[in-house]
Amino acid sequence: MRFFLSLLTALFLAGCIAAPTAEPTPTAAPPYRISQDENPFEPQISDVGRQVATVTITSVSLSERYEFSPPRSMISLVGSMPSVCNELRVNINPPDENYNVFIEVYSLINPDIQCDNVFQQFETSILLGTYSPGRYPIWVNDALVGDFVSY
Repeated sequence: MRFFLSLLTALFLAGCIAAPTAEPTPTAAPPYRISQDENPFEPQISDVGRQVATVTITSVSLSERYEFSPPRSMISLVGSMPSVCNELRVNINPPDENYNVFIEVYSLINPDIQCDNVFQQFETSILLGTYSPGRYPIWVNDALVGDFVSY
């Protein structure tokens, strides 16, 4: 009888002990752009109704600018557009889930304006902004141009 009471008491006390729970596994936060620097060539609302045209890119370079805090990456583009009436557009998309940053470089033209087909050259540099920690491959018009690391 004592054995039975001891066993019953032990089972009763064991039922009061909390069962161990599994530790949650940490998950990586999705990549995101913390802030965007000024881009004078970003798409505008007034672009509606204009015709998209191509650009010829002759040089693309990616560099780090350490005079900023935190340091930022900058993309430099050299190329040409089909006419002097074309307006350059550079659309810097937020990073995707694989940390890729896709940049679209194109030009726009008003289809109602007649313009001489004289190539217009351009050379510009744009800061990419600050990003959450990670390694970000940079793609310009579907071509890999390099990557940068954000800490």
